[in-house]
Amino acid sequence: MKRVLQIVGIVSLLFVFLLTACSGSQGANANPDQPASVENQETETENQPEEAAEEPADEGQINQVEDEPEEEPEASSEPIVLVDGLGREVTLEQPAQRIISLAPSITEVLFAIGAGDQVVGREDFSNYPEEALELPSIGGNFGELNTEAIVALEPDLVLAADLTTQEQVQALEDLGLTVFLLANPVDLQGMYDNLRTAAQLTGTEGETEELIESLTSRVDAVVETISGAETTPLVFYELDSTDPSAPWTSGPGTFIDTLITMAGGANVGANFEGAWVQVSSEELLVQNPEIIILGDAIWGVTVESVEARAGWEGIAAVQTGQIYPFNDDLASRPGPRLVDGLEELAKLIHPELYE
Repeated sequence: MKRVLQIVGIVSLLFVFLLTACSGSQGANANPDQPASVENQETETENQPEEAAEEPADEGQINQVEDEPEEEPEASSEPIVLVDGLGREVTLEQPAQRIISLAPSITEVLFAIGAGDQVVGREDFSNYPEEALELPSIGGNFGELNTEAIVALEPDLVLAADLTTQEQVQALEDLGLTVFLLANPVDLQGMYDNLRTAAQLTGTEGETEELIESLTSRVDAVVETISGAETTPLVFYELDSTDPSAPWTSGPGTFIDTLITMAGGANVGANFEGAWVQVSSEELLVQNPEIIILGDAIWGVTVESVEARAGWEGIAAVQTGQIYPFNDDLASRPGPRLVDGLEELAKLIHPELYE
């Protein structure tokens, strides 16, 4: 009996020993520090996302996706509502894409602010930039507008200036067209404001701010240069010499008057009343301008023809030969090229500062 119990005890001990060894082996294989186990885990982890993505969603998930509402598109921008030069509130649902310009200054503004591709028509006298000449004309010579041509171009905006009468604006609106009148500014700041208004109407705000920054920098450069001037020459700016004995000039408060002053000169026309003044040869002899600027050179007026005028030989500008042809568009059109005009006038009035 004793021997049987000893045999049973030995067998039991062997069984416990084998059981303990198996448990230890399984624990060792589960150790995360074992390289083989880690590699297997990483391989499985890398494969899981791709495999999971390929697995179709269960029926509940599919129904849930179908029941979810689709994302709504972003809301359109707010309508553009601005007050024009006639005090009227004009609304555009979005920036204009088909624009007709009724003034040369408006055409220049639109191309300058980056909206040239949105212009589909222009009036007769829009000659800058050259691309504008390729656009169909809708009249405007002697104030006559071709309303049939305007309607045929299907504009979403007709942009006018002070050259357009209120009656013409009303007639265009009666045809179902949207008309915005951009009033002529009286100073450079007003011109900048007009650029910003045109930018809002056309969706070109970014380009316009870059343009204005460039323009103001150039104006500041002229002002700084002219600050070194030691004299203020008297300047006669000739607009129209159809009657050579009594030519027209620009009076106080006009852009020409402003630009001459900023360019370091004194405008003869500032001594009279009214925006446009007719001055007799006798009065010019009394005023005795030191410089004559020919804004009517485009109409064939030359330095030689001015020198040949009766009685003008006594004027200082004629005696010294300081008579200069000038592109009047740079001073008469209230657009960004006014800064070009300022720079040119400064060089004519004070050449010594630009040598």
